[in-house]
Amino acid sequence: MILALDIGGTKMAAAHVDHDGAVLRTLRAATPQDADAETLWKTLAGLVEPLAAGVTGVGIGCGGPMTWPSGEVSPLNIPGWRDFPLRARLSGRFPGLPVRIHNDAVCVALAEHWRGAGRGVADMLGMVVSTGVGGGLILGGRLIDGGTGNAGHIGHIVVEPDGGPPCGCGGHGCLEAVARGPALTEWALARGWTPGTASAGDGLYREDRAVTGRALAADALAGDEVALAAMRRAGRALGIAIASATHLCDLDLVTIGGGLSQAGEPLFGPLEEALREHARMAFAHRLRVLPAALGQEAGLVGAAALVLTEKR
Repeated sequence: MILALDIGGTKMAAAHVDHDGAVLRTLRAATPQDADAETLWKTLAGLVEPLAAGVTGVGIGCGGPMTWPSGEVSPLNIPGWRDFPLRARLSGRFPGLPVRIHNDAVCVALAEHWRGAGRGVADMLGMVVSTGVGGGLILGGRLIDGGTGNAGHIGHIVVEPDGGPPCGCGGHGCLEAVARGPALTEWALARGWTPGTASAGDGLYREDRAVTGRALAADALAGDEVALAAMRRAGRALGIAIASATHLCDLDLVTIGGGLSQAGEPLFGPLEEALREHARMAFAHRLRVLPAALGQEAGLVGAAALVLTEKR
């Protein structure tokens, strides 16, 4: 039994995951906002302790950046942790057991390859399009880490080199700057989008008309013109980036998870159009792009897979 942890800016989750990837018991807590490092640690420890007995390893997915594989974390969306020794703290709590950590998007990619839409595929990229845009790269059936653990970081492929929006990395025109949920909602709001107006009658992601990527996706599905334009913008950027990644890595499959992935045709239609426009090499024509299959459990399943596949 693996203790799997999925740590993000809005929630923390801990679970027992068996060796077949089944999530057996899950505990969740809101991530404390504006909290110091020890308060954050105590919240996580409160999830860990009820699940600690009998586990054979610990896998952790956490937002980055981080020092990998040693596991000092500085998540952009958890400002209370800067160079926090997360892996070391958990190793101290579970002496003698394997404790593995990786970026949360890498964990999602690993989960989709093991138990999701990428089962049986040797060469794939798993993506998450949410608050940020991240990814994990599987080649030859194995997770590719890169020298610093950042292989597959597709969010910083440049898709709008001339006049593209500024990115948090310091560059301009990165895929993340264009297609991440907050950037898209800001773009749509500036063009008159009112969250929830188009989808209020269908029950999709109502969230009290919150300004979220999920709400934007729901309104696009319901026919809102500005939301549809935002999805076209994101889809085109994704298609261009995926074409570049496919030419570089000779991929069979890309899976896309996160809130925007639920937009369906309004996102995936423009994505496919841009992909076929730019992926012109014959070997790239076989590429398939699919929504991720595992939902909110993907991060936990992937964290467990870090231990089960002995990835550091």
